[in-house]
Amino acid sequence: MSPAEIRLADLTVSHQRRPAVHHLSGRFAPGSLTAVVGPNGAGKSTLLRALAGLHRPDAGRIEGAAGQVALLPQGTALDRAFPLACRDVVLFGLWAETGAFRVIPRAGLDRAEAALEAVGLGGFARRPVGSLSAGQFQRLLFARLLLQDAPVILLDEPFNALDARTAAELLALVKRWHGEGRTVVAVLHDLDLVRRDFPETLLIARDPIAWGPTGEVLTAPNRLRARMMAEAWAEQAEACAA
Repeated sequence: MSPAEIRLADLTVSHQRRPAVHHLSGRFAPGSLTAVVGPNGAGKSTLLRALAGLHRPDAGRIEGAAGQVALLPQGTALDRAFPLACRDVVLFGLWAETGAFRVIPRAGLDRAEAALEAVGLGGFARRPVGSLSAGQFQRLLFARLLLQDAPVILLDEPFNALDARTAAELLALVKRWHGEGRTVVAVLHDLDLVRRDFPETLLIARDPIAWGPTGEVLTAPNRLRARMMAEAWAEQAEACAA
């Protein structure tokens, strides 16, 4: 797989014309493993949606991401009540290959079964999604990413509310993707995990605070600056003028 690079040039993104991410420039290097951290409301999820092409920038540019990205959204943003079997959810990962109405070939069904096995859900193909625990559901979404086979993987709080075993097994999968040369970007809150397992970090508080090697980014002064910026945010901020 060819390593993928994403470049941001003075990127500004808003939500309903309210500030989300301001004037962010930099690059996710090919094959890099980067954590995105910051206070609640700092624009982390909005940034991932913009990288995935789901949120249009107000200003600036995103280069190198088009058609190469697989996104794992926050689990709380997904409706688990819809009557689908686990294999059907995983097969959505083949959408780019098969389209909406083509019959899934036997090879695709075999890939879905293999993906379920890889995340510890062997035998779950016909299980209703609504019957899964939170950890099983997150494993299912990782299986879908396996089928997407994208060079850029975006993860929004992938280990939130998971038991230690599930989190460790899914983190091992993330490291495997990194070892394969994929570019991985993950929104995370656990700074101990970030320091231990993520070589690069982007710290934002709507405005960029620091971006680079994790040890240089997660310094006490940088974290204090991010917290002070968050405390200064107005409940009703001015409309974003980019």
